Order: sequence, then C-alpha cells, then structure tokens
Amino acid sequence: MKGIVIALDWIDGREVAVLLRDGRLDDLLVELPDAPPAPGAIFRAIADRPLKGQGAMLMRLPDGKSAFLRDSVGLKPGQAALVQVTSYVEAEKAVPVTAKVLFKSRYVIVTPEAPGLNVSRRVKDDERRVELLDLAEAGMAGSGMGLILRSEAETGDDAAIAEDIALTRELAEKVVADADGDAPELLLDGPGPHLAGWRDWPAPDMLDEEPGSFARHGVADLLDGLRSDSVPLGGGAHAWIEPTRALVAVDVNTGADGSLAAGLKANLALARDLPRQLRLRGLGGQITLDLAPMPKKDRPAFEGHLRAAFKTDPVDTALAGWTPLGHYELQRKRERLQIPRDLIP
Repeated sequence: MKGIVIALDWIDGREVAVLLRDGRLDDLLVELPDAPPAPGAIFRAIADRPLKGQGAMLMRLPDGKSAFLRDSVGLKPGQAALVQVTSYVEAEKAVPVTAKVLFKSRYVIVTPEAPGLNVSRRVKDDERRVELLDLAEAGMAGSGMGLILRSEAETGDDAAIAEDIALTRELAEKVVADADGDAPELLLDGPGPHLAGWRDWPAPDMLDEEPGSFARHGVADLLDGLRSDSVPLGGGAHAWIEPTRALVAVDVNTGADGSLAAGLKANLALARDLPRQLRLRGLGGQITLDLAPMPKKDRPAFEGHLRAAFKTDPVDTALAGWTPLGHYELQRKRERLQIPRDLIP
C-alpha cells in the first residue's frame, strides 16, 4: 500500500509497532523483557550523594537502582525530587535523568516547571497558530503549568486536541501532586511500543490496530532482513552492521567490483539507508563506519548524503566526522534498546 501505515499488534504476548512507508519497513518498536527504565519514565527519586566537581547528584530509585542527575543545584541529600529518564544505559551504570520533567502526548507537551503557552515553529499558518493558542488557553486555564502544541496539532481535529490537553494536564497534575515522599517510587512508566508509535510517528494514511494487522500487511516477511547483520546495498555490495560492547561497527564491502566508482556508489547507498537501519535495530551510542575505498574528493558528497538522511531521523545523532584512519564516526542518542536477533518478531 502506498502512503504511511502504522500497524499495532502483539507477538508472543509482547507489544510490537511497525511503521510502513510505501510498503517498506521504516520503523519498528518492540517490547523487550526485563528492560531498564525507558526514556520518559518519571520517578520520585531521593537525593543520595553529590558528585564533587561535577555539579551532579546520585539519586536513589526503587529496587536499589541509582540515577545520575547532572544539574542538581539546591538539592540536598535525603531530599525528594521528580526526575525523568532521558536515555537508556548499560545495566551497571546509573540511569541518566533530568529534573526538567515533561508530559508528552501526540498533540501536546505539558511542562510543569516552564509556564507559558507555545506552538511549534513548524506550524507556519498564522491563523492556525491563533486557533491552537485559544485551545491551549482554554485547556490550561488556572493550571500554572506550561503547554507546547506540537506540529501534529496543525492538522489535528480541534476536539481531539482539546481532549489531549485535558488528559495530559490531568496526568501531569496527578504525578506532580505525588512528588513528595520519603521513598523512591515509579510514578509514570515510559511509553510502550503502541503508545510511542501513536504518539511520535507521523500521522498515518492508515492506522491498523486490530488483531491480525501484521498478517494483513505482510510484516513477517519485512522483518526477515533484520535477522542478519548484512544489509544489501545493490550491485553486489553489502554493509555489515555489527554492535559490540563499545560501539557499533559498520563495514561496507563492494563485493567483486573493487573500483573506486563502486566504492563511492556503495558508500552513498549506505548513507541513504543508515538512519533507517539503526532505527530498525534499536542501535545507538558510538558508531564507526569503515567505508569502501573512495577518493578523498568524494568525501563531501558522502557527507552531504549522510547529513540529508539524518535530517529527518527522529533520534538525535551527531556527525562527528573523519578519523585519521579514514573512518567516519557518529554519536547517536540511546533512545532505544538494541533488539536481540532472537527477539525479532
């Protein structure tokens, strides 16, 4: 099917969400067993001890876990504070959190500590901006909290937006009211695949959330390619995407054609598809590209393709540049967990 399709289903009792774009698998979210706290989870945490010279504080979470709060000005040991998980981290490390808690839904973001009403800069129509601000004023009157209307609100139904404001405000007020306490507690879990897909993916031409949606859209066949580290790039070229403990290594090989022209072609193909491959595999952190041989004069063309590909990717990725050995490095936020091959639906 042409256009954007979001399919939500369950596999082996686990939530799975897929985004299809013109019949091609574009994004994948899978509920993983024994996962650490997900980005977006909100805790009542207890300040444990300051980290001298860093302006940071170690915080106590439930079940003996620790959190790392970078900006802890004014916070004293033993004091309770609301914190929100910002990214995933290895099991033995403290969970990274922020005190700037926000409540995100499809159309709105409620900001308890940042009062004021704002509309996304992506909403360019002045008349629509005024309409959205009117909805915000009506929905947030007397709350003392801030609200941001997301870009999805530009084409959203006013009644749905008003309902979203009311529900998100109610949730924020409930969590904030439970901020004080003597013990750490999980107050709001991070979003599961179904909620995250509905909330963060673009408005679809079709939302299929009825049981059997994956069978109707042939999702099983589309997932087959993720069971291998090898990614075909056309013309006999392949890339191997191999996560290690320290980094994600990406190796580009042109196969039988060892010419510089073939190397450039394969490298450009990788650049165009790399953001999608990283999304589908849940990979982040340091990423090192061992590219196929190509002339140095073609490096700007490669960087241009890479920059354009990541421009529309939802996960923050910094393009660090070339190493002395000719590798290209990126740093990608760990917003997702790597999907083990044996857990790919």
